[in-house]
Amino acid sequence: MEKFTILTGVAAPLKMINVDTDKIIPKQYLKTIKRTGLGRGLFSEMRYRDDGKENPDFVLNKPAYRKAKILVAGDNFGCGSSREHAPWALLDFGIRCVISTSFADIFYGNCFKNGILPIKVSAAELEKLFDDAERGANATLTIDLEKQEIHGPDGGTIKFDVDAHRKHCLLNGLDDIGLTMKKRAKIETFEKKAGRARPWA
Repeated sequence: MEKFTILTGVAAPLKMINVDTDKIIPKQYLKTIKRTGLGRGLFSEMRYRDDGKENPDFVLNKPAYRKAKILVAGDNFGCGSSREHAPWALLDFGIRCVISTSFADIFYGNCFKNGILPIKVSAAELEKLFDDAERGANATLTIDLEKQEIHGPDGGTIKFDVDAHRKHCLLNGLDDIGLTMKKRAKIETFEKKAGRARPWA
């Protein structure tokens, strides 16, 4: 998993509440277990018209936000089913950070496991970030995970909280497999000992 230390990029405003995982990545994209290629399906019901052409009114289709790395979204982002394809699609598009007042618990945990930083802020702070994000190409935010700070384009700073273990994992690029592999020597020692004690197993 790619480390998350300091992220600087354009922030796209998605002023919608209760954006569920089916809205993030519709069910027809769940046939694959690959983490790549899902970026095209991200928000596809809003990004594309019935004829397959882009909807120019959707925020991620606007020139200023096509390469957004940060998403500023409304309350209760990621609700609905627990599909891990949702953070996969965000990541494949290029989104490394989602900022909202609240997230669905399973989606929130899946973000950390896939290298995305979900940040919870107050309602007033979210409105300020929406204002920043609506500046288009000038809507650049910097997220400093080590310091737990969001730096806005006007020099303002917003502090945020994050679980210490999850912060450690992101800073060091450790997903669940990475955490397990850090204990590889102990696992191999245990397996050898178990093999000698139970050779019939």
